[in-house]
Amino acid sequence: MISRVFSSLPNRVSQSATAAYFTYKSWRQNGYRGCHSNKTSVIMADITVRILPALSDNYMYLIVCNQTKDAAIVDPVNPETVIEAVNKEGVNLKSVLTTHHHWDHAGGNEKLLSLFGKPLTVYGGDDRIGALNKKVKQDDEFMIGNLKVQCIFTPCHTTGHICYYIQSPASDQKMVFTGDTLFLGGCGRFFEGTADQMYSALIEKLSNLPDDTQVFCGHEYSLGNLKYGNHVEPDNKDILAKIEWSKIKREANEPTVPSTIAEEKLINPFMRVNSESVQTFANAVGNPIETMTYIRKIKDSFK
Repeated sequence: MISRVFSSLPNRVSQSATAAYFTYKSWRQNGYRGCHSNKTSVIMADITVRILPALSDNYMYLIVCNQTKDAAIVDPVNPETVIEAVNKEGVNLKSVLTTHHHWDHAGGNEKLLSLFGKPLTVYGGDDRIGALNKKVKQDDEFMIGNLKVQCIFTPCHTTGHICYYIQSPASDQKMVFTGDTLFLGGCGRFFEGTADQMYSALIEKLSNLPDDTQVFCGHEYSLGNLKYGNHVEPDNKDILAKIEWSKIKREANEPTVPSTIAEEKLINPFMRVNSESVQTFANAVGNPIETMTYIRKIKDSFK
């Protein structure tokens, strides 16, 4: 909502006002602790993902090809943290993968390029993205070292939203960076799109990725999303188990990311709109689009 309000202001005023808002929100939530979650890494044979918390609940991700040490950063809203991680890991940052234009995802792009001092390819699917120099669309591909990146166009939260599906050709390691389209247990608000578009994004595209694909989303929203999932499906034991697991992680200040595509199909009502139990909750048995519309509307005001 705040992004839509500020987008009506002149660009320079909008950027400053948005930055001030998110900075205040982060300080109010995290206080002197600084970060909402601990920094951690997912380390595999060919790929390392450094999870970098930012603002009050955002995640940035440093993706490293272990063979070449080439790297990319996803949604670098806090450039200083990114540069610190790049130097600490000793990697060659080559590109920026921007999921969408909202300030808490793309607002650090220009500053990162200025501070980093070396050329970076800034990928994204929307001309509103700061410092964009490589616009991409559905099925466009590029490389991070030896890692293959495929772009998945998922308009709805914004009209230019892109998810990035990454595979290691040398192994069976795979992951997708979903920004504000798919969260653990939830999905983004339909700011610039429709239920039909979110259905396409979640059911026709992301659900068809391999089940063991790791899902790295843009925010730490898991407990709130799972609480809503339990409201939709109170008898879903997978949701109840994930709530308990997530509580343990959050009490330790640990991220709840990543999940997997297989897990989202079990616990995420927006990935389960073809399920009879979710359709029954929405009074829309046999109609997944109407179900998607209804459960998003209820989630928008759910406490």
